[in-house]
Amino acid sequence: MLATRFPRPPGDIGNPASFAFPVRYRMLAEATAQRVVRARAQGLLEQFVAAGCELAAEGAVAIATSCGFLAIFQRELAARLPLPVATSSLLQAAWLAPLLPADRCVGVVTIDAAALDAHHLTGAGASPDLPVEGVDPAGEFATRILRDHTTLDSTAAQRDVVGAAMRLVDRRPDVAAIVLECTNMPPYAAAVQRATGRPVYDVLTMLHWFWRGLQRQGSV
Repeated sequence: MLATRFPRPPGDIGNPASFAFPVRYRMLAEATAQRVVRARAQGLLEQFVAAGCELAAEGAVAIATSCGFLAIFQRELAARLPLPVATSSLLQAAWLAPLLPADRCVGVVTIDAAALDAHHLTGAGASPDLPVEGVDPAGEFATRILRDHTTLDSTAAQRDVVGAAMRLVDRRPDVAAIVLECTNMPPYAAAVQRATGRPVYDVLTMLHWFWRGLQRQGSV
């Protein structure tokens, strides 16, 4: 987990009620949103490795992170941790691409389009030229999350996320599926789907899929 104070409503990765399975958190004091998003998490890899090893020792069965920009560490963390690792919802972009018609593509909505680049996409195994759209950098969602405010207007935040998704599909009508990069965007995923008419994937769709394979139930 990044070191943050902003509100985490149901659907946010930092709210345990977002999950249909038990979760355990470990916060990294130096991993601020600004440092991870805008400075490529420089100098933080060893701290994420150590935190992952601690969680493994406590009985965790898999590791995830609370920021989609940590896709930049996917290969390193998967190689060095003793458990399966899913750093970013962007991993789903690579999974979805083969399912779409040849003339359609996956699009990404992110908290910061200027900071998300080919290194993050290829780190998740996705094509580096996927269309990407960011929320308004001066809007409620971006400013409250990146500046780590203690309040959030969820109605305005939803408007920002939906607006970014609409700009994405207006600019690129060939986008047939949307991946929400930011782990704070799932509370607004249903609104994005209603507005765009596209299937929407986020960190919760990824982690619930992940869990279903890790902990099979019953005989079927």
